Amino acid sequence: MWRAFAAVLLFAGGGIADAQADDDRWRFSNMDDGLVTASLAAVNKLTNNSGTLSYSPVLTIACRTGGDPQWSEWLRLNDTASGSTVTVSVAIGDSQAIDERWVISRRGKVLVKSGPQAVGRLVPADRLALSWRFGLLSGRGEADFDLAGIGEVVGQLAEACQTSQPE
Repeated sequence: MWRAFAAVLLFAGGGIADAQADDDRWRFSNMDDGLVTASLAAVNKLTNNSGTLSYSPVLTIACRTGGDPQWSEWLRLNDTASGSTVTVSVAIGDSQAIDERWVISRRGKVLVKSGPQAVGRLVPADRLALSWRFGLLSGRGEADFDLAGIGEVVGQLAEACQTSQPE
């Protein structure tokens, strides 16, 4: 699990060369340690805590090559969260939102949901809406993602990781 966090921190730091997908929405990356990722920017913008910068949160789907790859999804933010977990309200497609606990990375700017079920549930969906609150006074963040084509993206990741698609 800590290897995944280290990869998240490297990814959040921008130390990865990107190759763009054909439709320019997904960015694919291969890291030296076998981590393969596909990232997508949210369709909406958020204002950071200082109120001076707008940005789109980024959703990343990842798997690791060799052995039993670990699947995970990450939400990269510009704002910093404290603590070890945060409750994220998750709505996939037209389904009712459910609350989940996501792990906060060490730097506090990446929320992580690990496991093949975290990624597999996205494959049939066309939309993902995430909502979270870092504290009583810090307000609420929301990210909306257009997942059109995610089945193909997860298939490409599974092929690169030499494993089957998560269910």
